[in-house]
Amino acid sequence: MSAAILSLDHATKAFGGLIAVNDLSFSLQDGELLGLIGPNGSGKTTVLNLISGALKPTSGSISLGGSEIAGQPAHKIARLGIARTFQLVRILPSLTAEQNVVAGGVFGHVRGWGVEAHERARALLERVGLGGRGDSPTSSMTYIDQKRLELARALAANPQVLLLDEWLAGLNPSELKIGIDLIRELRNDGISIIMVEHVMDAIRSLCDRCVVMSSGLKIADGDVHRVLADPEVIRAYLGDDHA
Repeated sequence: MSAAILSLDHATKAFGGLIAVNDLSFSLQDGELLGLIGPNGSGKTTVLNLISGALKPTSGSISLGGSEIAGQPAHKIARLGIARTFQLVRILPSLTAEQNVVAGGVFGHVRGWGVEAHERARALLERVGLGGRGDSPTSSMTYIDQKRLELARALAANPQVLLLDEWLAGLNPSELKIGIDLIRELRNDGISIIMVEHVMDAIRSLCDRCVVMSSGLKIADGDVHRVLADPEVIRAYLGDDHA
């Protein structure tokens, strides 16, 4: 196994008396596609917020390539090589599709400018299924196409680590197959990915490994098929009657 590119060591996030992430430790290996799963409210998106800098951990350590990033502002973490999509899509509504993607490159890990940035933006729009729509106003796009746009913008940052927060949610069956193939291609390109997802077919077919959370705690970490057969994981999702 290759070296860890990202590590969380006893990361905790409390909101007053609520502990959303409780003493969480795991590592993402270079080139790995890791599934971060668990029932609703288990703390998965909070973990992505801690990694990306949207939130500061209450305690614990988060390192990228061996350097501490916990508590740094989001724009600095983006420039260090972490990009993400959001559970609720966040686009720049006053810009065209192409301009949205260019913005990801300008503020990302390996920054691009001018003609080169626009050429790369058009190539990424093509890659996510939005070829020829660079001039489209984002307000005219469907929700699914806005999700595609957000992914293209994240990729424009040339990230070392890509965080996907339920990117496959809401896709119809044909779109889901295309989406799974696209994520597989990204992993094959060498991008290290953490994927928060409820689509278990995608988790089974894509992920090298799974970390499972429940009520802020890590309850399992390991091979996907073994983890999904773990009685404690089944209990967390379905209740005691199914474990």
